[in-house]
Amino acid sequence: MRLFGAKVGQGLVIKTKVRIKNPWRLVIGNHCWIGESVWIDNLEDVSIGDHVCISQEALLLTGNHDYTKHDFPYRLGKIVLEEGVWIGAKSVVCPGVTCGSHAILTVGAIGSKDLEPWSIYAGNPATFVRKRTMKG
Repeated sequence: MRLFGAKVGQGLVIKTKVRIKNPWRLVIGNHCWIGESVWIDNLEDVSIGDHVCISQEALLLTGNHDYTKHDFPYRLGKIVLEEGVWIGAKSVVCPGVTCGSHAILTVGAIGSKDLEPWSIYAGNPATFVRKRTMKG
């Protein structure tokens, strides 16, 4: 990925069948995990902080069409996954979304708005479930 312009930290684990549309628009921090068949559809910048886990078949989607206009133009938005974020399997992060530090988007959820730090979100659209707490 570095050969194609991605900025990648140390300790990245990247599984098979991962798709990255524009590696030069991707920054990945240290000690991250990108699971099988993740698709980073980055027509706009995507920034992934340290210790982030993106589980299998998740989609980071930076573009969407404006259905209110006749020419159906693309609307783009950057995605930011701050430190310690966990994106669950088969979930979607939509254009323009920031996932705050240590937030969790659960399995199959659709993150269409910003996720607050240390919070867990589920559903479609994703809504706040509870605060994330760490034990020991």
